[in-house]
Amino acid sequence: MKKDMPPPAANAEQLASPSFQLAVLDEDFLMSEPMRGVRFMLEYSKAEILLERARIKSTIVVFGSARMREDGPPEQTRWYEEARKFGRIASQLGGALCAEGGNRYHVIATGGGPGAMEAACRGAREVGAPAIGFNITLPHEQEPNAYTTPELTFNFHYFAMRKMHLAMRTKALLVFPGGFGTMDELFEILTLRQTRKVADMPIVLFDEGYWREIFNFDALVKHGVIDAADLTLFRFADTAEAAWEALVEQGLQVGLGDDDEDLARDL
Repeated sequence: MKKDMPPPAANAEQLASPSFQLAVLDEDFLMSEPMRGVRFMLEYSKAEILLERARIKSTIVVFGSARMREDGPPEQTRWYEEARKFGRIASQLGGALCAEGGNRYHVIATGGGPGAMEAACRGAREVGAPAIGFNITLPHEQEPNAYTTPELTFNFHYFAMRKMHLAMRTKALLVFPGGFGTMDELFEILTLRQTRKVADMPIVLFDEGYWREIFNFDALVKHGVIDAADLTLFRFADTAEAAWEALVEQGLQVGLGDDDEDLARDL
């Protein structure tokens, strides 16, 4: 014979009310429109804390098409292999490799997806260096590539916060051929450089032929919408080795050690 169920507690309705739930556990509340500012803060703080914990002092950001494939058309294959090679070169020479517990400088950072991003991260991991992935939630969901360091693989809802994390630690930018997303990221960084919102930052565009076919940079000067000096904000390169040399020639400081933390912060 079943025992009779105990009557509900007198305060059962109060206990079950969403208003009684702890705010940090109330997903509906956290995802509400008035909490957008809090969500911004959370997206900033989570990545910031984990990057600090990993002693990532600076990064080199690699942008480029997510549609680039290792087994794609010959042009794409070359881009992929050069991005992969650059990931190795930058990680070996830039300061991403260090003893356990040491500071890491110029760590490869990307948008975390496939294509050029995957290739650069792959190169970094092949030489034992970390690789950062700043992923974004999209209608056709982007999954992180298999070469970002798991504990440095992040996911963002807000493009603005993702872009902020991509920019705030980077000391150099290499941009492989890409589409709208790549161009958006490139011109945002160029605008920050042009308006001096960031310190001098070496910028290299990979595959001069591609970029000059896509953009008539000289026409911008001709029509008076930029100064001729603005064309010195970036250089071109056609190999991974040349890209690295161009970054260094533009002022990228390498060979930083733990004693150079203050210098790295001011780069």
